[in-house]
This record gives sequence, structure tokens and C-alpha cells, in this order.
Amino acid sequence: MLKGSCLCKKVQYEVDQLDSPIQHCSCLTCQKAHSAAYNTAAAVAPEHFRWLQGESELSQYESSPGKIRYFCRCCGSQLVARRDGMPWVLRVASLDDDPGTQPVQRIWDSHRRGFLADTDSLPAYAEWEPGH
Repeated sequence: MLKGSCLCKKVQYEVDQLDSPIQHCSCLTCQKAHSAAYNTAAAVAPEHFRWLQGESELSQYESSPGKIRYFCRCCGSQLVARRDGMPWVLRVASLDDDPGTQPVQRIWDSHRRGFLADTDSLPAYAEWEPGH
């Protein structure tokens, strides 16, 4: 059992399991929706997903025909997306618990943009950069 929530914690959920490997999606829609280089997601069957609290705090947006993205109306955190008859797409970064697995692939790599490059060769700091 994995628990997750939005940034303000008004919306909370749990999943029994991830029903697909975790992957990064670099499509332009995910970049815009998440204001990030990519979205990290995994499929979750609807029967393996439960809202624990705050379902009334959810708003939704149809980002492409038939694809509904659900997010907290208070803090804006995206939590899941769904299409009828398909597994839900969980935004893995909204998990509070470690799923015990790492991303296995990237999709829509053709949409990656150089100015959003993620690389391990950049300097890294545990928190803020020195002098901040």
C-alpha cells in the first residue's frame, strides 16, 4: 500500500500497487502541465486506487480529447490523469511513500528541449547552493 497527497495535503489517496513500470514523459503537454522537463508517471488500475480525503477539492482539465487531468484546486498539484476504460496515470512525484522502484524509460523523447536538459554532470547540493 502506497499513500500520496497534494502539496497542501487537502487531497490524499492510496494505491495498492503500481500497475506499470515508472516512466518519464517529455511530451510538450506534460512539460506545460507540470512546468517541468518531464512528468514521472505509472499506470494504476482504478480498482487499485482510492481517494482518502479531499476528493471535493479536486478540479479537472481535459488536456487532450478524452484525457482528464485531476489536480488540487487549492495548491494546483496534479495527482492523476484518466481516460475512460484505461488505467489511471498516477503522478509518481505525488507519492508520500517510496514505491521501491525506479523509472525504466522515457517516452516522447522527441519533445525534449535542450534548455530543460537534465544531466548528472551538474553541480549538486543537498539543499541550497553555497552562499544562498
